[in-house]
Amino acid sequence: MNAESFFPKNIKAALHNNPPGEWIPSVPTNAIRLHSGYPAPQLVPSKELKEAVAQLLDEENDLPLHYIGSPRIDKLKEWVRLRQGVRGMPAKVEELLITAGACQGIDLIARIFLDKDAVVVVESPTYMEALEIFQNYTDQIITVPIDKNGLHTEHLAKMLAERKQIGLTMPSFLYTIPTFHNPTGTTMSEDRRGHVLELAEEYDFLVLEDDAYGELGFTDNPNTLKSMDTKDRVLYVGSLSKVVAPGMRIGWVHATVKFIHALFWFKKDLEHPFAQATMATLLENTDFTSRLQTLSKNYKEKCQVMLDALEKYLPEDAEWFVPGGGYFVWVKLPGIDTEKLLTDAMKEGVSFLPGKYFFLDQTEGIEYLRLSFSYENEEGILKGIQKLGKVVSSSLN
Repeated sequence: MNAESFFPKNIKAALHNNPPGEWIPSVPTNAIRLHSGYPAPQLVPSKELKEAVAQLLDEENDLPLHYIGSPRIDKLKEWVRLRQGVRGMPAKVEELLITAGACQGIDLIARIFLDKDAVVVVESPTYMEALEIFQNYTDQIITVPIDKNGLHTEHLAKMLAERKQIGLTMPSFLYTIPTFHNPTGTTMSEDRRGHVLELAEEYDFLVLEDDAYGELGFTDNPNTLKSMDTKDRVLYVGSLSKVVAPGMRIGWVHATVKFIHALFWFKKDLEHPFAQATMATLLENTDFTSRLQTLSKNYKEKCQVMLDALEKYLPEDAEWFVPGGGYFVWVKLPGIDTEKLLTDAMKEGVSFLPGKYFFLDQTEGIEYLRLSFSYENEEGILKGIQKLGKVVSSSLN
Protein backbone atom coordinates (compact mmCIF):
# COMPACT_ATOMS: atom_id res chain seq x y z
CA MET A 1 0.00 0.00 0.00
CA ASN A 2 1.20 3.48 -0.89
CA ALA A 3 0.07 5.44 2.16
CA GLU A 4 0.88 8.79 0.57
CA SER A 5 -1.59 8.12 -2.25
CA PHE A 6 -4.44 8.66 0.21
CA PHE A 7 -3.35 12.24 0.97
CA PRO A 8 -4.98 15.09 -1.00
CA LYS A 9 -2.70 17.41 -2.99
CA ASN A 10 -2.51 20.13 -0.34
CA ILE A 11 -1.37 17.66 2.33
CA LYS A 12 1.22 16.11 0.01
CA ALA A 13 2.58 19.59 -0.70
CA ALA A 14 2.73 20.47 3.01
CA LEU A 15 4.59 17.27 3.84
CA HIS A 16 7.40 18.31 1.51
CA ASN A 17 8.21 21.26 3.80
CA ASN A 18 10.71 20.92 6.62
CA PRO A 19 9.27 18.80 9.45
CA PRO A 20 7.90 20.61 12.52
CA GLY A 21 10.54 21.23 15.16
CA GLU A 22 13.51 20.53 12.89
CA TRP A 23 15.07 23.69 14.34
CA ILE A 24 15.34 22.20 17.85
CA PRO A 25 19.00 21.18 18.37
CA SER A 26 19.91 17.92 20.08
CA VAL A 27 21.68 19.51 23.02
CA PRO A 28 24.10 17.60 25.29
CA THR A 29 22.73 17.17 28.82
CA ASN A 30 25.17 19.51 30.54
CA ALA A 31 25.31 22.18 27.84
CA ILE A 32 24.38 25.79 28.59
CA ARG A 33 21.02 26.22 26.87
CA LEU A 34 21.04 29.61 25.18
CA HIS A 35 18.67 28.27 22.51
CA SER A 36 15.75 27.72 24.90
CA GLY A 37 12.91 30.21 24.55
CA TYR A 38 11.52 29.04 27.89
CA PRO A 39 10.74 30.90 31.12
CA ALA A 40 13.37 30.78 33.86
CA PRO A 41 12.75 27.52 35.77
CA GLN A 42 12.63 29.27 39.16
CA LEU A 43 9.97 31.68 37.84
CA VAL A 44 7.55 28.95 36.73
CA PRO A 45 4.96 28.77 39.56
CA SER A 46 5.10 24.99 40.02
CA LYS A 47 4.30 25.12 43.75
CA GLU A 48 1.39 27.49 43.14
CA LEU A 49 0.09 25.29 40.32
CA LYS A 50 0.20 22.25 42.59
CA GLU A 51 -1.82 24.17 45.16
CA ALA A 52 -4.24 25.33 42.45
CA VAL A 53 -4.87 21.74 41.34
CA ALA A 54 -5.54 20.68 44.93
CA GLN A 55 -7.89 23.61 45.52
CA LEU A 56 -9.71 22.99 42.24
CA LEU A 57 -10.34 19.31 42.94
CA ASP A 58 -11.23 19.92 46.58
CA GLU A 59 -13.82 22.53 45.59
CA GLU A 60 -15.19 21.00 42.39
CA ASN A 61 -14.49 17.27 42.75
CA ASP A 62 -14.97 15.63 39.34
CA LEU A 63 -16.27 18.69 37.44
CA PRO A 64 -12.89 19.82 36.00
CA LEU A 65 -12.33 16.30 34.67
CA HIS A 66 -15.37 16.37 32.38
CA TYR A 67 -15.44 17.92 28.92
CA ILE A 68 -16.63 21.40 29.94
CA GLY A 69 -17.51 20.76 33.57
CA SER A 70 -15.78 23.44 35.57
CA PRO A 71 -17.36 26.89 36.02
CA ARG A 72 -13.84 28.22 36.24
CA ILE A 73 -13.49 27.83 32.46
CA ASP A 74 -15.82 30.80 32.07
CA LYS A 75 -13.86 32.61 34.79
CA LEU A 76 -10.67 32.19 32.76
CA LYS A 77 -12.27 33.86 29.77
CA GLU A 78 -13.51 36.65 32.04
CA TRP A 79 -9.97 37.10 33.41
CA VAL A 80 -8.67 37.41 29.85
CA ARG A 81 -11.44 39.89 29.01
CA LEU A 82 -10.53 42.09 31.97
CA ARG A 83 -6.82 41.83 31.21
CA GLN A 84 -7.42 42.93 27.63
CA GLY A 85 -9.31 45.93 28.97
CA VAL A 86 -6.45 46.87 31.29
CA ARG A 87 -4.20 46.97 28.23
CA GLY A 88 -6.50 49.22 26.21
CA MET A 89 -8.27 46.46 24.28
CA PRO A 90 -11.83 46.34 25.66
CA ALA A 91 -13.47 43.07 24.68
CA LYS A 92 -16.85 41.42 24.87
CA VAL A 93 -16.87 37.79 25.93
CA GLU A 94 -18.07 36.76 22.48
CA GLU A 95 -15.02 38.45 20.94
CA LEU A 96 -12.65 36.04 22.70
CA LEU A 97 -11.66 32.43 22.04
CA ILE A 98 -9.46 30.51 24.49
CA THR A 99 -6.96 28.35 22.62
CA ALA A 100 -4.31 25.72 23.33
CA GLY A 101 -1.52 28.29 23.36
CA ALA A 102 -0.77 30.94 20.77
CA CYS A 103 0.08 28.35 18.10
CA GLN A 104 -3.43 26.91 18.02
CA GLY A 105 -4.75 30.45 17.60
CA ILE A 106 -2.37 31.12 14.72
CA ASP A 107 -3.23 27.80 13.09
CA LEU A 108 -6.98 28.42 13.36
CA ILE A 109 -6.58 31.87 11.82
CA ALA A 110 -4.52 30.41 8.98
CA ARG A 111 -7.15 27.72 8.50
CA ILE A 112 -10.05 30.13 8.02
CA PHE A 113 -8.21 32.69 5.87
CA LEU A 114 -5.65 30.79 3.80
CA ASP A 115 -5.80 28.35 0.92
CA LYS A 116 -3.40 27.59 -1.92
CA ASP A 117 -4.35 30.82 -3.71
CA ALA A 118 -4.12 33.09 -0.66
CA VAL A 119 -1.19 35.39 0.10
CA VAL A 120 0.22 36.04 3.56
CA VAL A 121 2.88 38.61 4.52
CA VAL A 122 5.40 37.89 7.27
CA GLU A 123 8.35 39.69 8.77
CA SER A 124 11.82 38.57 7.81
CA PRO A 125 13.01 37.02 10.05
CA THR A 126 9.95 35.73 11.90
CA TYR A 127 8.78 33.10 14.39
CA MET A 128 9.69 29.76 12.84
CA GLU A 129 6.61 27.88 14.02
CA ALA A 130 4.32 30.46 12.42
CA LEU A 131 6.20 29.92 9.16
CA GLU A 132 5.66 26.17 9.52
CA ILE A 133 1.93 26.76 10.04
CA PHE A 134 1.46 29.08 7.07
CA GLN A 135 3.36 26.73 4.76
CA ASN A 136 0.78 24.05 5.53
CA TYR A 137 -1.87 26.18 3.83
CA THR A 138 -0.17 28.22 1.10
CA ASP A 139 3.16 28.65 -0.63
CA GLN A 140 2.41 32.29 -1.43
CA ILE A 141 4.30 33.88 1.45
CA ILE A 142 5.81 37.34 1.07
CA THR A 143 8.52 38.61 3.39
CA VAL A 144 9.21 42.17 4.56
CA PRO A 145 12.50 43.00 6.33
CA ILE A 146 12.95 44.18 9.91
CA ASP A 147 15.32 46.82 11.22
CA LYS A 148 15.90 48.18 14.73
CA ASN A 149 12.45 49.80 14.66
CA GLY A 150 10.62 46.63 13.68
CA LEU A 151 8.77 45.89 10.47
CA HIS A 152 9.96 48.14 7.63
CA THR A 153 6.58 49.56 6.70
CA GLU A 154 7.85 51.69 3.81
CA HIS A 155 9.04 48.49 2.18
CA LEU A 156 5.65 46.95 2.88
CA ALA A 157 3.88 49.94 1.33
CA LYS A 158 6.01 49.75 -1.79
CA MET A 159 5.37 46.03 -2.18
CA LEU A 160 1.61 46.46 -1.78
CA ALA A 161 1.49 49.30 -4.31
CA GLU A 162 3.45 47.29 -6.87
CA ARG A 163 1.23 44.21 -6.46
CA LYS A 164 -1.91 46.28 -6.86
CA GLN A 165 -0.55 48.06 -9.93
CA ILE A 166 0.22 44.85 -11.81
CA GLY A 167 -2.91 43.03 -10.65
CA LEU A 168 -1.39 40.43 -8.33
CA THR A 169 -3.38 38.87 -5.50
CA MET A 170 -3.34 41.06 -2.42
CA PRO A 171 -2.55 39.62 1.01
CA SER A 172 -5.20 38.05 3.19
CA PHE A 173 -3.29 39.14 6.27
CA LEU A 174 0.01 40.35 7.66
CA TYR A 175 1.51 38.32 10.49
CA THR A 176 3.56 40.45 12.87
CA ILE A 177 5.18 40.25 16.30
CA PRO A 178 5.43 44.00 16.89
CA THR A 179 6.56 43.94 20.53
CA PHE A 180 9.79 42.28 21.74
CA HIS A 181 9.94 40.31 18.53
CA ASN A 182 10.93 36.67 18.20
CA PRO A 183 13.74 36.27 17.14
CA THR A 184 15.14 39.81 16.88
CA GLY A 185 13.97 41.36 20.16
CA THR A 186 13.02 44.54 18.29
CA THR A 187 9.89 46.60 18.88
CA MET A 188 7.92 48.29 16.13
CA SER A 189 7.85 52.07 16.53
CA GLU A 190 4.59 53.88 17.23
CA ASP A 191 4.70 55.57 13.81
CA ARG A 192 5.12 52.25 12.03
CA ARG A 193 2.27 50.72 14.02
CA GLY A 194 0.02 53.48 12.77
CA HIS A 195 1.33 53.00 9.25
CA VAL A 196 0.55 49.25 9.35
CA LEU A 197 -3.07 49.99 10.24
CA GLU A 198 -3.32 52.64 7.52
CA LEU A 199 -2.00 50.18 4.94
CA ALA A 200 -4.37 47.47 6.15
CA GLU A 201 -7.29 49.81 5.52
CA GLU A 202 -5.97 51.13 2.20
CA TYR A 203 -5.22 47.68 0.74
CA ASP A 204 -7.97 45.79 2.57
CA PHE A 205 -6.05 43.13 4.49
CA LEU A 206 -6.10 41.91 8.08
CA VAL A 207 -3.35 42.00 10.70
CA LEU A 208 -2.52 39.00 12.87
CA GLU A 209 -0.80 40.44 15.95
CA ASP A 210 1.20 37.89 17.95
CA ASP A 211 1.78 39.43 21.39
CA ALA A 212 3.31 36.53 23.31
CA TYR A 213 6.00 38.76 24.87
CA GLY A 214 4.04 42.02 25.02
CA GLU A 215 3.90 42.33 28.81
CA LEU A 216 7.58 41.62 29.40
CA GLY A 217 8.98 45.11 28.81
CA PHE A 218 12.04 46.18 30.76
CA THR A 219 10.77 49.73 31.21
CA ASP A 220 7.32 49.86 29.62
CA ASN A 221 5.02 47.96 27.29
CA PRO A 222 4.10 49.66 24.00
CA ASN A 223 0.51 50.04 22.86
CA THR A 224 -0.66 46.97 21.00
CA LEU A 225 -1.83 47.23 17.42
CA LYS A 226 -5.18 45.96 18.65
CA SER A 227 -5.49 48.89 21.06
CA MET A 228 -4.87 51.30 18.15
CA ASP A 229 -7.25 49.54 15.75
CA THR A 230 -10.51 51.41 15.05
CA LYS A 231 -11.51 49.40 11.97
CA ASP A 232 -11.58 45.83 13.33
CA ARG A 233 -8.59 44.87 11.19
CA VAL A 234 -6.51 43.24 13.94
CA LEU A 235 -6.82 39.66 15.15
CA TYR A 236 -4.90 39.65 18.41
CA VAL A 237 -3.25 36.47 19.71
CA GLY A 238 -2.24 36.42 23.38
CA SER A 239 -0.61 33.78 25.55
CA LEU A 240 0.23 32.91 29.14
CA SER A 241 3.10 30.66 28.05
CA LYS A 242 5.86 33.22 28.56
CA VAL A 243 4.48 34.76 31.76
CA VAL A 244 3.13 31.69 33.59
CA ALA A 245 3.94 28.25 32.14
CA PRO A 246 4.15 27.07 28.52
CA GLY A 247 3.11 23.51 29.32
CA MET A 248 -0.32 24.74 30.43
CA ARG A 249 -1.06 25.66 26.78
CA ILE A 250 -3.28 28.67 27.46
CA GLY A 251 -3.67 31.31 24.76
CA TRP A 252 -6.47 33.31 23.21
CA VAL A 253 -7.66 35.17 20.14
CA HIS A 254 -9.40 38.56 20.38
CA ALA A 255 -11.23 39.56 17.19
CA THR A 256 -14.64 40.52 15.85
CA VAL A 257 -17.58 38.25 16.66
CA LYS A 258 -17.83 36.91 13.09
CA PHE A 259 -14.17 35.93 13.05
CA ILE A 260 -14.38 34.33 16.49
CA HIS A 261 -17.45 32.39 15.38
CA ALA A 262 -15.56 31.01 12.37
CA LEU A 263 -12.53 30.10 14.50
CA PHE A 264 -14.77 28.35 17.02
CA TRP A 265 -16.50 26.49 14.19
CA PHE A 266 -13.24 24.75 13.31
CA LYS A 267 -11.87 24.48 16.82
CA LYS A 268 -15.06 22.62 17.88
CA ASP A 269 -14.52 21.06 21.33
CA LEU A 270 -10.73 20.75 21.11
CA GLU A 271 -10.40 22.19 24.59
CA HIS A 272 -8.12 21.56 27.54
CA PRO A 273 -10.75 22.00 30.25
CA PHE A 274 -8.61 20.79 33.14
CA ALA A 275 -5.71 23.07 32.17
CA GLN A 276 -8.08 26.02 31.75
CA ALA A 277 -9.74 25.44 35.11
CA THR A 278 -6.35 25.02 36.80
CA MET A 279 -5.07 28.24 35.26
CA ALA A 280 -8.19 30.11 36.35
CA THR A 281 -7.67 28.86 39.92
CA LEU A 282 -4.02 29.92 39.85
CA LEU A 283 -4.91 33.38 38.59
CA GLU A 284 -7.52 33.78 41.33
CA ASN A 285 -4.68 33.57 43.82
CA THR A 286 -2.05 35.56 41.90
CA ASP A 287 -1.15 39.24 42.01
CA PHE A 288 -0.55 39.31 38.28
CA THR A 289 0.85 42.85 38.16
CA SER A 290 3.41 41.94 40.80
CA ARG A 291 4.29 38.77 38.92
CA LEU A 292 4.92 40.71 35.70
CA GLN A 293 7.16 43.15 37.58
CA THR A 294 9.20 40.25 38.98
CA LEU A 295 9.56 38.64 35.55
CA SER A 296 10.54 41.88 33.82
CA LYS A 297 13.13 42.74 36.48
CA ASN A 298 14.67 39.28 36.28
CA TYR A 299 14.82 39.20 32.49
CA LYS A 300 16.14 42.76 32.27
CA GLU A 301 19.03 41.88 34.56
CA LYS A 302 19.85 38.70 32.66
CA CYS A 303 19.62 40.48 29.32
CA GLN A 304 22.17 43.04 30.51
CA VAL A 305 24.54 40.27 31.56
CA MET A 306 24.25 38.81 28.07
CA LEU A 307 24.76 42.16 26.32
CA ASP A 308 27.83 42.95 28.43
CA ALA A 309 29.28 39.49 27.71
CA LEU A 310 28.64 39.84 23.97
CA GLU A 311 30.49 43.13 24.00
CA LYS A 312 33.42 41.52 25.77
CA TYR A 313 33.72 38.13 24.09
CA LEU A 314 32.50 38.46 20.50
CA PRO A 315 34.59 39.96 17.67
CA GLU A 316 34.29 43.67 16.89
CA ASP A 317 32.35 43.13 13.68
CA ALA A 318 29.59 41.18 15.44
CA GLU A 319 26.26 43.03 15.54
CA TRP A 320 23.09 42.70 17.60
CA PHE A 321 19.90 44.56 18.45
CA VAL A 322 19.37 45.70 22.04
CA PRO A 323 15.94 44.41 23.10
CA GLY A 324 13.52 46.42 25.20
CA GLY A 325 11.93 43.29 26.63
CA GLY A 326 11.09 39.69 25.90
CA TYR A 327 13.51 36.76 25.79
CA PHE A 328 15.95 37.16 22.90
CA VAL A 329 19.06 38.78 21.43
CA TRP A 330 19.60 38.49 17.67
CA VAL A 331 23.25 38.36 16.62
CA LYS A 332 24.94 38.72 13.25
CA LEU A 333 28.38 37.16 12.79
CA PRO A 334 29.67 38.34 9.39
CA GLY A 335 31.32 35.60 7.35
CA ILE A 336 30.28 32.75 9.68
CA ASP A 337 27.84 29.94 8.89
CA THR A 338 26.03 29.67 12.23
CA GLU A 339 24.62 26.21 11.51
CA LYS A 340 28.17 24.87 11.22
CA LEU A 341 29.16 26.96 14.23
CA LEU A 342 26.47 25.26 16.33
CA THR A 343 28.15 21.86 15.95
CA ASP A 344 31.38 23.24 17.43
CA ALA A 345 29.52 25.26 20.05
CA MET A 346 27.73 22.19 21.40
CA LYS A 347 31.05 20.35 21.62
CA GLU A 348 32.21 23.29 23.73
CA GLY A 349 29.05 23.03 25.83
CA VAL A 350 26.75 25.84 24.69
CA SER A 351 23.71 25.95 22.39
CA PHE A 352 21.91 28.58 20.32
CA LEU A 353 19.53 28.60 17.36
CA PRO A 354 20.96 29.18 13.88
CA GLY A 355 19.28 32.09 12.15
CA LYS A 356 18.31 30.19 9.02
CA TYR A 357 15.21 28.71 10.66
CA PHE A 358 13.61 32.14 11.01
CA PHE A 359 13.69 32.96 7.30
CA LEU A 360 11.51 31.78 4.45
CA ASP A 361 14.65 31.77 2.30
CA GLN A 362 16.99 30.09 4.74
CA THR A 363 20.12 31.33 2.94
CA GLU A 364 19.31 34.80 4.30
CA GLY A 365 19.93 33.58 7.85
CA ILE A 366 23.34 31.98 7.43
CA GLU A 367 25.22 34.65 9.40
CA TYR A 368 22.63 35.07 12.18
CA LEU A 369 21.84 33.33 15.43
CA ARG A 370 19.27 33.71 18.20
CA LEU A 371 20.29 33.72 21.85
CA SER A 372 17.85 33.44 24.74
CA PHE A 373 18.60 35.03 28.11
CA SER A 374 15.36 33.85 29.73
CA TYR A 375 16.17 30.27 30.71
CA GLU A 376 19.71 30.16 32.11
CA ASN A 377 20.83 31.97 35.25
CA GLU A 378 23.30 34.86 35.07
CA GLU A 379 26.33 32.65 35.68
CA GLY A 380 25.24 30.31 32.91
CA ILE A 381 24.69 33.19 30.51
CA LEU A 382 28.15 34.59 31.17
CA LYS A 383 29.84 31.20 30.78
CA GLY A 384 27.79 30.45 27.70
CA ILE A 385 28.82 33.64 25.91
CA GLN A 386 32.44 33.02 26.90
CA LYS A 387 32.22 29.59 25.29
CA LEU A 388 30.48 31.02 22.23
CA GLY A 389 33.17 33.66 21.88
CA LYS A 390 35.87 31.00 22.02
CA VAL A 391 34.17 28.97 19.28
CA VAL A 392 33.67 32.06 17.11
CA SER A 393 37.33 33.01 17.46
CA SER A 394 38.40 29.49 16.52
CA SER A 395 36.21 29.54 13.41
CA LEU A 396 37.88 32.75 12.24
CA ASN A 397 41.41 31.38 12.57
